[in-house]
Amino acid sequence: MIIWDLSARLAGARGRLIIELSRAVSDWGGQVPEDPGVAELAGLLDDAAANLRDVISSCTQAELAVAVGHLRAADRLGGRLPAVTLWHLRQACQRSATAPREPAALGAAAPQCC
Repeated sequence: MIIWDLSARLAGARGRLIIELSRAVSDWGGQVPEDPGVAELAGLLDDAAANLRDVISSCTQAELAVAVGHLRAADRLGGRLPAVTLWHLRQACQRSATAPREPAALGAAAPQCC
């Protein structure tokens, strides 16, 4: 019973993180499909960062690269070690959400910080 509850909670958390990551990828200019996988999100975020390379700072590029790395690590783990996979997904979500957004890249005023 305890294992079932934990598995259900981890699956729910994974689903919520995928939704948050989908929004973050979309915010960075990626075209997210309706039901994306972790590998798809990694590729889309990587592509979005590459498309914005000329208008975002190296700090932002580095943050997005770390987020992509965490997504790829989570994809490699798949269903094994769900708690570790969630950690990687959370790290990717935090990195992609807190990367400085430059006004020139996204059309809105944002503070530049590294």
